[in-house]
Amino acid sequence: MRDLDNSASDPVLLPPDAGRNAIELPADTDLSAMRVEYGGAPFGSGEDIDLDETWLAGGWEPLLRHWIEQATAVGIAEPNAMVLATVSLVDGAPRPVARTVLCKGLSPEGVTFYTNYDSAKGAQLAAVPFAAATFLWPALGRQVHLRGPVEKSSADQTLVYWRSRPRDSQLGAWASQQSRPIGSRAELDRALAETTARFADVDEIPVPPHWGGYLLRPDEVEFWQGRRGRLHNRIRVRIAEGLMTVDRLQP
Repeated sequence: MRDLDNSASDPVLLPPDAGRNAIELPADTDLSAMRVEYGGAPFGSGEDIDLDETWLAGGWEPLLRHWIEQATAVGIAEPNAMVLATVSLVDGAPRPVARTVLCKGLSPEGVTFYTNYDSAKGAQLAAVPFAAATFLWPALGRQVHLRGPVEKSSADQTLVYWRSRPRDSQLGAWASQQSRPIGSRAELDRALAETTARFADVDEIPVPPHWGGYLLRPDEVEFWQGRRGRLHNRIRVRIAEGLMTVDRLQP
């Protein structure tokens, strides 16, 4: 393996155990030059129309649902994926933490996702019950940001979703102590094998007591549409006491 203090023209080699798909990355890759020029109709959809405040006349939820449906229609993988940001308190100081989760429910009340309540995000939401979520579809030149308080879903709602999950996913939720360290992949596989044996004769695996849903109730939603010259369209919706206000933000 090369010394990392190589010249800019030399390739950076990944460690030999990085996997059979390891590739050499040019050390002189110019990240500052990487740029996409937005604008125009994505995938020839004919929708080269500027995002406008009137699109929110029916509320924020119908437009978000429509954009997810369009992302699905053009074959974007996991169009319901969203980056979820929470707050971690480290020695009393707040620090942002982000990861990608799947939105599994959408209504005028907010977006719903499911996780282990004892996970890192669960502990963070218990301490600071506020979050931000971002849906991103670069191929369509669109983003949606939601920000607001978070609360646990009802047990009934969690049960309905739990029963829709594949059995393998249910077993994984029981086997994994999410976010906690583990010595090896083999240990995780053993935990799964033990869990599989435990529920071998159980037709309907119960919901783990440490697992369930969260509802992010946004008090602010921002729709973003990429345009040429970085003069993007940004429309913000703010919700307070059941009332909605819509304004345009400068890019």
